[in-house]
This record gives sequence, C-alpha cells and structure tokens, in this order.
Amino acid sequence: MMMNRTRIALALAASAAMLAVASCGSSSDPLASGGSTKTAGAGTIVVGSANFPENALLAEIYAGALSAKGVTVEKKLNIGSRETYIPALKDGSIDLIPEYTGVLSQYFNKNAKATDAAGVYAELKAALPATLTVLDKSAAEDKDSVVVTKATADKYNLKTIADLQPIAKDLTLGGPPEWKTRPTGVPGLKKLYNLDFKTFRPLDAGGPLSVQALKNGQVDAVNLFTTDPSIAANGFVVLDDPKSLFAAQNVVPLITKSKVNDTISAALNAISAKLDTATLGALVKEVVVDKKDPAAVAKEFLTTNGLG
Repeated sequence: MMMNRTRIALALAASAAMLAVASCGSSSDPLASGGSTKTAGAGTIVVGSANFPENALLAEIYAGALSAKGVTVEKKLNIGSRETYIPALKDGSIDLIPEYTGVLSQYFNKNAKATDAAGVYAELKAALPATLTVLDKSAAEDKDSVVVTKATADKYNLKTIADLQPIAKDLTLGGPPEWKTRPTGVPGLKKLYNLDFKTFRPLDAGGPLSVQALKNGQVDAVNLFTTDPSIAANGFVVLDDPKSLFAAQNVVPLITKSKVNDTISAALNAISAKLDTATLGALVKEVVVDKKDPAAVAKEFLTTNGLG
C-alpha cells in the first residue's frame, strides 16, 4: 500500500511539473528556444503553431512553402493556446501562425456576430490589431464541436447541443482548460443553450486526453475538432449546433503585417487555394492515426500540389 501511495505521489508530481512547463515555459518552451526574431535575420519568418497536431501540421506546410520560395524560416511549434501565442505574435517572438477565422474573430471582438464564412472573415479583418493581418482564407474548415459517445447519444436521444439542456446538470463536460472562460466554451454553452454542467474537466485541445476521457467515461461530453479522425474511429456523435455557437472556422494565415511581401503572400495564398476540409481531414489522419511525421506529410502535400 505504501509503495502504491509513493507511486501515485510521484505520478502526481510529474504531472504537475509537466503542467507547469506547459503553462509557464522552460527550456522546452518553444518561445524560449532557438532565439527570437530579434536575433534572426531581418528577412526571417518565425512560424509558430498551437499545441495540437492539425495546427502544427499546417505550420509545417506554411514553413515548407516559404522555404521553397527562398524565404529563411524558423519554426516554434506547439506553443500553446491562443492566449499564449497571440502575445508572442505581438511581441515579435513569432511572425506567422495558422489560425481559424471564427474563434480568432471572437478573440479580438467579443461582440462578433457573423457566423457565415464571408461575414466572419470580414469581421475578423476589421477586428485585428494594426500590427497583424490575415491573408486569403482557405475553404478548409475545422470547427469546435461538442461530442458524445454513441451510447450516450442513444440513451438520451441526443442530436443537438440543445438536447443536453434537461440532463446537463448530471453530466461532466471536458475540454481544454481555456474552454472554461472562452465565449465559445462553457460561457457560450450557458448563454446560448442554457447548459449548466455538473462539472467541467480540463483536458487538452482536442487531443488524446480528451478522446480517452470520453472513451473511458471520465467525461460525458467533450470538445473535439470536427476534422479529428478519432470521431469516426470511435463512432462518436457530433451534436449539431443549431444556434451557431461555433461560427465558420476557415483556416487562415495570421501574420505580422510588417513581414508581408509579395513572395510570402503568394506562397501562403497558394496553400489556401489548395486546402479544403476533406483534404485537411485526410492530412490530419495521416499524422494522428497513421503516425506519420508531420514534416513529411507537409512535404508530400506541397510536392503533390506543386508548392514545394
């Protein structure tokens, strides 16, 4: 018994240390490694990514396309959530990151209203700080979603998020830690759908912790991204969003305005022209399910489309 307690204590300590590294940064912090734009050449583009596989893959695609055009590129991948990497864009630690129009618009404009692709893109451009800009949006979309197991959907006859209202008080919701305060997370579910969950369990951004927690019953509903191959692989049910809590989420390059030139615009806009949702989903599957190296998957995509 004492040995079990010791092992549990050591595991908890290790987990806490990992969380501290993720939230506070350390020698493994992408923003603390490899210098910064201040030490890089003036023409260098520092490409960052959020801390989930799809975004890191998109960053590899952006980096590869720019390198193919002779641009000097530095990569700082898996930085963390939007609350971490937007300040990094503003202070010059990174110059470019793949983003999603709807949630980015809502980040900068708490009163964003549009839900369609064109309207969201227009609102986003109007809300950006003067130092940042977005280039062409792609047709590829990856939305947040509320997902349940098929057993849960069948038990409660769940088809939409609204159907959770009578039972939410008895359910545990899982999602990334920032979902507790984001307008597209717990507050939005309360505001639009009047959902008061029994508990919110902080997990990861649509990653393996979230998938495993739903599979083993630690949570009853969880936030996953709609392109996540784990949804189909596990027979999960994505609940419809009739009140459009999750607006259009087209993949778009977010970049420091002063770094933009014709070469960079052309390279990144060419990627957006080739990306649609089906293509993105297939690429993510190669990384997440087939366990292929993201840089290799990015290179294959660029080569196939004449971009790298």
